[in-house]
Amino acid sequence: MQPGRKAGDRSGSHFPEIVELNVGGKVYFTRHATLVSVPGSLLWTMFGQKTPAELSTDSQGRYFIDRDGVLFRYILDYLRDSKMVLPDYFRETASLQKEADYFQLHDLSARLRTRIRKESSVSEDACGTEPGEAALVGGLAGASIAASPGGGGGGGNSRGFITIGYRGSYTIGRDIQTDHKFRRVARITVCGKTSLAKEVFGETLNESRDPDRPPERYTSRYYLKYNFLEQAFDRLAEVGFRMVACSSTGTCAYTSNDPNEDKIWTSYTEYVFCRDRSEVQPPF
Repeated sequence: MQPGRKAGDRSGSHFPEIVELNVGGKVYFTRHATLVSVPGSLLWTMFGQKTPAELSTDSQGRYFIDRDGVLFRYILDYLRDSKMVLPDYFRETASLQKEADYFQLHDLSARLRTRIRKESSVSEDACGTEPGEAALVGGLAGASIAASPGGGGGGGNSRGFITIGYRGSYTIGRDIQTDHKFRRVARITVCGKTSLAKEVFGETLNESRDPDRPPERYTSRYYLKYNFLEQAFDRLAEVGFRMVACSSTGTCAYTSNDPNEDKIWTSYTEYVFCRDRSEVQPPF
């Protein structure tokens, strides 16, 4: 129990003005007044009707809530001004609606259900397009893309460049005939225009490091959810891209001060792909 808090006081007045939360591993700071701004909600009950001693805390003394830490930012934004503001190409509406239900934010949940119905309607319209057509759908639906025979995202025909980055490392010992250790870094980065990256890689693109990037802007923080370069190359070829350049760098370091000991080599390679409208082949 923090200093100044009285056991048995259920008014919430002995919470600090600034509350530190750990939500699913994500740390948030907010005002106590924000947490109790919606009467009847779960957070209102926790921080307005209970005492600090009744709430779970982590090892640092932060109040712990075992929910989706990334999506909680939108819950907190709603509590601050009662508005629902989501980024373009937001794809987790259903998950956020589940979080709103958990926190007993009924108005937010109703707004999200309306959004889900609109997204479903747009997705049904997109499914009616012919395979291979560009079916990038904007608006509230985010990046709803009609499936092409190659899987992943949509066929699309917008021109542009995408750069694929790949980093790996391996150890070479004194006996070069031995089966040396090779370690692939389990991450393939994607650089380029946000809308084009989402069009090409669809649900296989991990946007967690740059979730709010507008579609017309560029990013270098996306990466793929799989570890095989060939899988990325196959996808790019399916939607009309061709490799136009590549470059690679490498460095070497010793595992100890003895130059006769094992060496660790690391390399980073970038592959630049381009698609021009004139190069896109029509589907058969």
